[in-house]
Amino acid sequence: MDDAAANGTSNQTGALEDRMSLICLSGGGIVVKLAAALTLSWTHSVEKVKWEEDWRAHPAGIAIVESRVRGSGAGMEPPPGAKLKDGFYSYRPHWVPQKEIVLRRSGATADWNVCISGTCKPMGDYLPANADPVTLSLCK
Repeated sequence: MDDAAANGTSNQTGALEDRMSLICLSGGGIVVKLAAALTLSWTHSVEKVKWEEDWRAHPAGIAIVESRVRGSGAGMEPPPGAKLKDGFYSYRPHWVPQKEIVLRRSGATADWNVCISGTCKPMGDYLPANADPVTLSLCK
């Protein structure tokens, strides 16, 4: 009998997590379970402005919910309908869920940031610096 059954409690949170799809980050032979929703952020290599994308686990893959960019230029103009909010142009891309997202880490720019529930960490906190390419996909 497990501890939960012995003390009359159940591990419903664990059971819920088992049924909920999570996004995994993989690279360099390592797979890290992240969350059901996350934000990727990075600084554009030419314009040096911040980009953010909100992603969510979806039964068909990973779905982008919203994109934000602080500024424009160098081929990064916000699309028609983008709204300026808190210094960012915000818009909702109309993409179908993706099976995986491939990210490159050249080392010539700052690393990607992965934000979960408002807490952001550089990708290097999850994977080695030389892990390239890396992918986001649904956990198996």
